[in-house]
Amino acid sequence: MSPSETLPLLLAALVIEAACGYPQGLYAWIGHPVTWIGALISRLDRGLNREGDSLARRKAAGVLALILLLAITLAISLALTTLCRMLGPFGLLPLALVASSLLAQRSLHEHVARVAEGLESSGLAEGRKAVSMIVGRNPESLDEAGVARAAIESLAENFSDGIVAPAFWLGIGGLPGGALYKAVNTADSMIGHKTPRHLAFGWAAARLDDLVNLPASRLTALLLVAAAALDRDANPADAWRAVRRDASYHRSPNAGWPEAAMAGALGLRLAGPRIYGETRVEDGWMGDGRAEAGAADIRRALRLYRRACGLLWGLAGLGAGTAIVIAL
Repeated sequence: MSPSETLPLLLAALVIEAACGYPQGLYAWIGHPVTWIGALISRLDRGLNREGDSLARRKAAGVLALILLLAITLAISLALTTLCRMLGPFGLLPLALVASSLLAQRSLHEHVARVAEGLESSGLAEGRKAVSMIVGRNPESLDEAGVARAAIESLAENFSDGIVAPAFWLGIGGLPGGALYKAVNTADSMIGHKTPRHLAFGWAAARLDDLVNLPASRLTALLLVAAAALDRDANPADAWRAVRRDASYHRSPNAGWPEAAMAGALGLRLAGPRIYGETRVEDGWMGDGRAEAGAADIRRALRLYRRACGLLWGLAGLGAGTAIVIAL
């Protein structure tokens, strides 16, 4: 697909998802593309990841599983693209509807806002309950500031891998590009862990996920820095300074970029040592502001996020317009 096709598709998908999200009734009826991908990954994990095999054999099995996952995802997304193309210009809408399911602007905002609402209305217990829906760490280990920081960190990281990254690959490769990204990202979240079962089998998924998220994580940081310049309650200079100074100290090669930008923009200190289950994970601090955060800071982060989403829309619209003019 050419940019004159992929970029209008991206813009339409962004608008549709922000306006409608993914309807709960549709989810209850047919599920969601991520659940379909997850079901396939689970089946490949059960069939190919044999505990009696050597580490080398399990790593090779993981590579095979990833190839099969990507091949099936590509075949289905190409078939859907071909069917929609047969409708001519009218095919953009159904294709954009499908592509919108790969984005999460609306649901991410709703989930993070619930943490602020929980803290504001019912205090720490409700805040912990809400944040447990979006982070993997032990919520009982978090005080109010920890709950707020966890919500803001999740907002920053998921803005990158739940919105900017699929948008980037949709803009590059249309529906197949976005679907392939989502398959890799879902595989990493399911099997890309350093556990005895998945250390070898999930190696390929984890490494590929790091690679495909690399451009989007940098773009996300730039979007947040630019959004901070449009918000009188945020500091773009501090955001940029935090990115340059702190992003590389995060244990993830990509998550540090949006988290550092968010921390610097809001005058906060994010990430740092955290507890997942019973395990303490040592990580670098992003930003050098205050560690004490609350519901008001979550609201500030959400405002910055909305501005950054608007800038992403602007980039998609500018790119679509330019590509169409060049194609004419």
